Amino acid sequence: MEYYSLNGNAPKVSFSEAVVGGLAPDKGLYFPENISPLPSSFFETIEDMDTIEIGFQTIKQFVGDEIPETELREILTDVLSFDFPVIDIEENIGTLELFHGPTMAFKDVGARFMARCLGYFNKNNENKVTVLVATSGDTGGAVAQGFLGVKGVDVVILYPSGKVSDIQERQLTTLGQNITALKVNGVFDDCQDMVKKAFLDESITNHKQLTSANSINIARWLPQLFYFVFAYKQVKSKKKDIVFSVPSGNFGNICAGIVASKLGLPVKHFVASTNINDTVVRYMNTSKYEPKPSKATISNAMDVGNPSNFIRIQQLFDNNFESLRNRFSAYSYDDESTKEAMKKIYHQSNYIADPHGAVGYLGLKEYDLKENEFGVFLETAHPVKFLDIVEDTLNTTIDIPLQIQRVLHKEKVSIAINDYKELKEFLLN
Repeated sequence: MEYYSLNGNAPKVSFSEAVVGGLAPDKGLYFPENISPLPSSFFETIEDMDTIEIGFQTIKQFVGDEIPETELREILTDVLSFDFPVIDIEENIGTLELFHGPTMAFKDVGARFMARCLGYFNKNNENKVTVLVATSGDTGGAVAQGFLGVKGVDVVILYPSGKVSDIQERQLTTLGQNITALKVNGVFDDCQDMVKKAFLDESITNHKQLTSANSINIARWLPQLFYFVFAYKQVKSKKKDIVFSVPSGNFGNICAGIVASKLGLPVKHFVASTNINDTVVRYMNTSKYEPKPSKATISNAMDVGNPSNFIRIQQLFDNNFESLRNRFSAYSYDDESTKEAMKKIYHQSNYIADPHGAVGYLGLKEYDLKENEFGVFLETAHPVKFLDIVEDTLNTTIDIPLQIQRVLHKEKVSIAINDYKELKEFLLN
């Protein structure tokens, strides 16, 4: 398997080169040269396979022969060491819980997979790799935990000051070792812009090997396709057409779901559910892509004004707007609607959804499921990660899981920066 740049002006590279490089030299995102559907028998007999076998069969074509089968299975055994249950919410709606990993967010799988792959590729390399990543909330903690102590890798995480929850901040600022957190005076888009600028700054890259652990990196992005296949295994017996509603910020997760459908996963429709950062929603209504600066919301992991993965979604539909619109819808919701949805889910189903999951639920409601359809919204983070919002909205108390208890009383350590110049000085010094 080779990967090419979506900007079309860079050499094709191997899986390992794309993982280590992160972004192509022409600033483009890497994309697989081809996606071969799995045999129909894979989905017909999926009930007979365990999580590791499903993961191996769906990811192996993207890795190719660069990681031997034995080592790849070992990586997947480590990465997929927790559950991904679908919980029924209403008669024709369930939620796929993706928060049972070490940092209680869906990004645990991609971060851990990338960390293990990078560790494998770097095991005989004396030169250090610096993982540079921007976070709007959950990415930072997942990357920090996933790469903690990985030999030959330093991690630098940029996050917007005052715009991530207290628990999210603790998960990326309390680990120490090879993890450094930079608190940026700005919004997520400022963090992301700085990271992209650093990758293109030869005065840095001539001295340091940089790679990204945002979903622009194929090893962070592609493993998210597992979620949709795991969900299908659980709801297949309902014998209904499946509609996935995915809370979407940078659009890597839903993009990976579309890759799963290219592998042959039976999916009727994808719904991208967003908060008021509605760039893609407006695009679906007008066919004009006009990003705007992001705005802060209670579903902060989706506070993205210019989602970098949307270009990959367009490529998956051959840049054909009508083809995209036939399989993909996008809706946006404000904080008040999100809170009302949280209350409705709690009072009707006795289920506590976090603000992102609640936005996903709203997307299914607006899509208006038919009788022969079953909707699955992704619950991307444990509600404890948004403790104040959830408890205030639902007038209830959430038990603190062990994963979160471990960081609650640790000291937060970060370095404040204001602009790219200060980031550059930090990386070079």
